[in-house]
Amino acid sequence: MSEKKTIPFQGTPQQEEQLKAVIQSHKDEKGALIPVLHEAQEIYGYLPIEVQTMIADGLGIPLSEVYGIVTFYTQFKLEPKGQYHIAICLGTACYVKGSGDILEEFKNKLGIDVGQCTSDAKYSLEATRCIGACGLAPVLTVNDEVYGRLTKHDVDDIMKKYV
Repeated sequence: MSEKKTIPFQGTPQQEEQLKAVIQSHKDEKGALIPVLHEAQEIYGYLPIEVQTMIADGLGIPLSEVYGIVTFYTQFKLEPKGQYHIAICLGTACYVKGSGDILEEFKNKLGIDVGQCTSDAKYSLEATRCIGACGLAPVLTVNDEVYGRLTKHDVDDIMKKYV
């Protein structure tokens, strides 16, 4: 698709203080890394390399170990979510009814791939599995708003709501 766009890390001093407190509260626990990563993702919304480095330094473990865990488990995100997070269901019912075409249309309109965020941090795109709305297939969500019975021709109308 397109070249990967990276959004510069923009952590605040308050977030860093929160993270330091989290690390300190777990520092002497066995298996502290995963709880710290979960709490760090709550603070920042994702786990960029800068946050991973702070965690590695704070827990006294190699950065490679932190990165290995972050990239192994799918619940950890390396990219930020946009102001408008678009999640397109690719479960069986949705896919059979054309959600793959809808996903391609969003990728083309936004100029990003799945798992990426636009450079202005306005939109992010995710492919999901079944969200439990098969009767409305194909389905997507924008933040918490659900859209169903879609075709790729609905993408422009949906986008107009989030300009």
